[in-house]
Amino acid sequence: MTRRSSRDYYGILGIARDADAEAVKKAYRRLALQHHPDRNPENKEAEEKFKEATEAYEVLRDPEKRARYDRFGEAGTGGGAAAAPGYGVDLSEALRAFMRDFGGMEFDSFFRGASRPDHRGEDIRVRVRLSLEEIASGTKKRLRVRKNLPCSQCGGRGGSGETSCARCGGAGQVRHVQRSLFGQFINVSVCPECRGEGVRLSDVCPSCRGEGRETAEESIPIVVPAGVAAGNYLPLRGFGHAGVRGGPAGDLFIVFDEKPHALFARRERDLICELPLSPPQATLGTEVEVPTLEGKTSLEVPAGTQSGKVLRLRGKGLPGLNGSGHGDLLVRVVVKTPTTLTGRERELYDELASLSGRQAPRRPRKSFLDRVKDALGG
Repeated sequence: MTRRSSRDYYGILGIARDADAEAVKKAYRRLALQHHPDRNPENKEAEEKFKEATEAYEVLRDPEKRARYDRFGEAGTGGGAAAAPGYGVDLSEALRAFMRDFGGMEFDSFFRGASRPDHRGEDIRVRVRLSLEEIASGTKKRLRVRKNLPCSQCGGRGGSGETSCARCGGAGQVRHVQRSLFGQFINVSVCPECRGEGVRLSDVCPSCRGEGRETAEESIPIVVPAGVAAGNYLPLRGFGHAGVRGGPAGDLFIVFDEKPHALFARRERDLICELPLSPPQATLGTEVEVPTLEGKTSLEVPAGTQSGKVLRLRGKGLPGLNGSGHGDLLVRVVVKTPTTLTGRERELYDELASLSGRQAPRRPRKSFLDRVKDALGG
């Protein structure tokens, strides 16, 4: 492999040229853990990437070397007389550099450790659709949720005759010793015999096959507070799936949706509806009844109201959560123009138009030539 004349150390680590020392260290740690030889045995490509990342790190972590590199490129770093082909550090140097800054407990816990399985049950999400009337007043519901419950046959224990696993001695983990250039590492993994449980059952429950839970339907009462909105949720701790073999249950999350309403649209706590009016009502003003979620109420429409005008009824909207006041009812006026008229209605509109100086449009009078053509039959 021929040594290249220059390499982009910043590009190798995936950082900007103005990255600070902490960003340099963080980027190298990520790459080194990904390509470390102990994680990738017999993988030459990973080994080369590990050495390349270490070379870039060794230059950019040192302020003086970094300054020379920024000015003169790779030539300014002095290279490495003992370098492996193509790199300024060999594998032993790269491993020493890594262990110098990232050895000890942090290294062990990051990619050598193994933990026992989590017996906690899974969470459940259920969507509940509410009407605006239910949202306005709050409501109580009873949900039927299908989920994992403790096994009725074994009481959730999974069976009987519990003894320590002979393979791991009850630890739930097995350890393997691996030697490297700098001594030995202990690789900890989940015990394959007990799957991390640390115990074995001599008499496995035939109903749940040792899991300690079964699927069934449960009826759960909930109380919905007034003023909820779509996307709000109600957490019920411990009402999710039962855990494996007596583990704690997960949680149940009730997510609320809104049903479309025939009359009202919602904007946060305000309700919006349309009020159709005839031209005389909008012109002269009137008092009308409008619907609310609690029944009908009267609304005074002032004379000269234009189509699109919004009239506000305060406090007739939805309540806020936790009693934080009420929204308003916004009534949007829509003036409906009649599409058919009786003879008498047309007379009155013509009279109104003449009084207001805007007569109804008449047919244009025919010219003399047009009248002559009509008399001669076209």
